[in-house]
Amino acid sequence: MPMISAPTNKSTLTPSSAVPFTPSGSISISNKEARRIALAAQGFAPVEPRRKRHDRRHLDAVLDKVGLLQIDSVNVLARAHYLPLFSRLGPYTTGLLDKAAFTPEKSAAAPKNRRLFEYWGHEASLLPFEVQPLLRWRMERAHDYEGVWKRIAKFARENPARVAAVLAEVTDRGPIRVSDLEEQTPRSGKKRDSAWWGWNDAKQIMEWLFWTGQITAAGRQNFERLYDLPERVLPDHVVATPTPAQDEAQRGLLRIAARALGVASEPDLRDYFRLSAADSKLRVAELLEAGDLIPARVEGWDQPAFLAPSFLKSEALPKRIQGRALLSPFDSLVWERARTERLFGFRYRLEIYTPEHKRQHGYYVLPFLLGDRLVARVDLKADRHSRCLRVQASHCERGIKQGPVADALHQELQSMARWLDLEGLEIMPRGDLAPALKDAGKSKSL
Repeated sequence: MPMISAPTNKSTLTPSSAVPFTPSGSISISNKEARRIALAAQGFAPVEPRRKRHDRRHLDAVLDKVGLLQIDSVNVLARAHYLPLFSRLGPYTTGLLDKAAFTPEKSAAAPKNRRLFEYWGHEASLLPFEVQPLLRWRMERAHDYEGVWKRIAKFARENPARVAAVLAEVTDRGPIRVSDLEEQTPRSGKKRDSAWWGWNDAKQIMEWLFWTGQITAAGRQNFERLYDLPERVLPDHVVATPTPAQDEAQRGLLRIAARALGVASEPDLRDYFRLSAADSKLRVAELLEAGDLIPARVEGWDQPAFLAPSFLKSEALPKRIQGRALLSPFDSLVWERARTERLFGFRYRLEIYTPEHKRQHGYYVLPFLLGDRLVARVDLKADRHSRCLRVQASHCERGIKQGPVADALHQELQSMARWLDLEGLEIMPRGDLAPALKDAGKSKSL
């Protein structure tokens, strides 16, 4: 891939006419090149060999690519934060991520490779420690937050004594769950004057203290957060890091987003850390002027695009993508649905909250990546009682040959079943791909 100032004939990425949002010339990128850039940026090229064992280096390699892992409570298959690593590494021991994310840094059992904390990044997320200072402006802004948390912020402002009481409980007893507040005697042995005023109120206050950064997550127990003070969870060097100015921090978050996406529109970049449109547009313009983003035009996109500078190097763009992966609905490759449709021609919607009779593809549907295309989708459920991975529905994309897709998908489903410690694979008849998927299973057993 050429530098902007020295285009060659070896690639279609050459300077083209100027696009809106930038006064300078932009690079022209085909849709296929954009897909390869996006997949390489997300850690799908080169394909990581399927190993029997993985260590921190493999975890770090994925985290350095994606920047964060989204957390979600749905557990019909596996918790959302575990799945992106499986998609990129294959079967791995989930304890590797647990040690990196859920053991307090300063506890006696803390591993040396603890590197993640929990906060609101792209929704609830696991993020590298070094990102924490870049999110302090969000914690500060939460004191007067006017968005979806307006009600909780208002409740906290109107009940300072209750907020102080909950913070004192965390200080005295942390790590502590919201449900632990139902106990009447703190660890100190001093009895409270009265019982708590209600679990929902206590939960609201805990959430507000977490949002504002006055407390943080020391881990999770049965998926419920354990709260503690930041100085008892985060490494000393993170706590001591000076807080950057808001504009500097937002530029830092957008740089991470740009590296993780490879090529993206401004709304795509904005969505990665859920910045506001007003903040994002200002910061993207500043990054563009500084050369931290490269203006681009992508075939088929009706809006300006921006390229991460690292992809100006010819070696950064693989000639081929040989991916094979099942993708969580909360995987960073596909979580911005409009971008997924622009890149892959793949219209994807999460139908969990859609009434069952109106669902088109199923409840918990995972896209299937083969090569550089999203070629199919499967509705999966880990039936832990019968110890099988159930394919409740399977659909192939229009114009895709089903045979090769079914063979590759069946292999990936078997790999996922083993990873989840399930003994069987059950393919239900729903969906146009189901017959070919069943046939693929029969051929493997012959």
